[in-house]
Amino acid sequence: MENNEKAVTTDETKINYRGWKSMPFIIGNETFEKLGAIGTLSNLLIYLTSVFNMKSITAALIINIFNGTTNFATLLGAFIADTYFGRYKTLGLATIASFMGLLAIQLTAAIKKLHPPHCGSGQNDTCIGPTTGQMVFLLTGFGMLIVGAAGIRPCNLAFGADQFNPETESGKKGINSFFNWYFFTFTFAQLVSLTLIVYVQSNVSWAIGLGIPAILMLISCALFFMGSKMYVKVKATGSPVTSVAQVIVVATKKRQLKLPEQPWLSLFKYMPPSSINSKLPYSDQFRFLDKAAIVTPQDQINPDGSATNPWKLCTMQQVEEVKCLLRVIPIWVAAILYYLVVVQQNTYAVFQAVQSNRQLGNTNFKIPPASYIVFLMLSLTIWIPIYDRILVPFLRRITGKEGGITVLQRMGIGIFISILTMLVSALVEERRRTIALTRPNMGIAPRRGAISSMSGLWLIPQLTLAGLVEAFANVAQVEFYYKQFPENMRSIGGSLLYCGMGFSSYLSSFMISIIHRTTERAASGNWLPEDLNKGRLDYFYYTIAAIEVLNFCYFLVCAKWYKYKGTCKDTLEDNPGSIQLEKTAV
Repeated sequence: MENNEKAVTTDETKINYRGWKSMPFIIGNETFEKLGAIGTLSNLLIYLTSVFNMKSITAALIINIFNGTTNFATLLGAFIADTYFGRYKTLGLATIASFMGLLAIQLTAAIKKLHPPHCGSGQNDTCIGPTTGQMVFLLTGFGMLIVGAAGIRPCNLAFGADQFNPETESGKKGINSFFNWYFFTFTFAQLVSLTLIVYVQSNVSWAIGLGIPAILMLISCALFFMGSKMYVKVKATGSPVTSVAQVIVVATKKRQLKLPEQPWLSLFKYMPPSSINSKLPYSDQFRFLDKAAIVTPQDQINPDGSATNPWKLCTMQQVEEVKCLLRVIPIWVAAILYYLVVVQQNTYAVFQAVQSNRQLGNTNFKIPPASYIVFLMLSLTIWIPIYDRILVPFLRRITGKEGGITVLQRMGIGIFISILTMLVSALVEERRRTIALTRPNMGIAPRRGAISSMSGLWLIPQLTLAGLVEAFANVAQVEFYYKQFPENMRSIGGSLLYCGMGFSSYLSSFMISIIHRTTERAASGNWLPEDLNKGRLDYFYYTIAAIEVLNFCYFLVCAKWYKYKGTCKDTLEDNPGSIQLEKTAV
């Protein structure tokens, strides 16, 4: 693979693609950034309960709200990068913000006045919670991390790909190879963070354990700016959100107009020469949007064929791009609901581990509670190459499809596995609780209750299944958004993935709050108390399993209704009769 991409001459400037010469700085920045962020975020739940003396339900709510806000912020980050700053400046500012956030959180552990006094280890000990000032300082750190994630998550992959010339063969190979390296660094960061860094935090010192990620993020900042002179810096060209807004506004203004009988022939057509989007054929869904492309006597056309005022007349291409966005929304809703399962494995599965026997064999070594999440990641990492190298070629021979099965079929399998994940989680929790109440325990978890003698390794099945959920449904989502969105909306597609995760976190917080309040005074007792042995976490899991069953049925209906981008014939304009086939299919 060439180390230096061939320079490409455009009408305005000469772009010097450095390709792999710039990768040590970009991949190094990615690696250390992931090590820093994941090294802190993966153990925050334990940090809030053990150092800030929060109740488990309060900590879970804060983490869910933080994760949700972080994911939602990516939509704003993508818009700012596309419209104003460009990816280079956005990444630079976001990396600095992440470092400041990690440093602030580290200081809450290192400086005694920034966290509550240490709480006793007894079950009935009275603990002093954080003061207003301590919470403000901690939440300021969280806020800086949100700003950092808003810029990094939607821009990092695209910025790395920008360094390769997409018009050359070596450039295309370089882009694919970069994606592989990106996911490798993510996996590597997960492994190191969930084992070494979490161990230092839980068993050595929180100040040191949180200081390591802050130092790693500082190295990430340094590496990023060291390569500044080598980067290809694509300027902001405007957000596709503007085009979406134009279609909605114009369609609303022209809502009184009558739809033409043959819209594929009479709607306004114009394709800007500079457009990076592929031409989309007319589709017979969301026809109310077609009114945005109806030409009226008041509409004026420029000599080059474009509309004089795009806020009064849109093209059929613009309308079809908005239809692509709207068609994805119902599938996105199903994704919000299935990700509830993964959220629980990152929160309440950790609390299950706290009150399980974490001793490894006959040794004195205890697996840190947050480290159990590594089994979810390992399941994801191991399954993807098996699926890609073994299962896909086998399915391809049977179905004749390039991917073996369709993207939506793959997502459906993931949603079905999410049901099994919650059922297994409930059964494991029921067993853990029963053993804790009927057999000798392994001691008392500080401020919680008896530690069940059930081995924490029993949590592996549910975490493994959760990894498969991500391997099928999450990876399918990435591919689905990438392929189904117009080319200029792919940053929005990436943000939509994170926004779905954000909604899942918020929905989980809402469910936890409602169930906690509803069951607190019920005869059966609180399902989600501090001491899981006194609650019924398994009932909560069964409730989510029931939601996933309904979600699976909903997804099947949406998948049957969905039409893949470009499946309508490109010859519709020449063959009007073919539109009737499409109407029948709907």
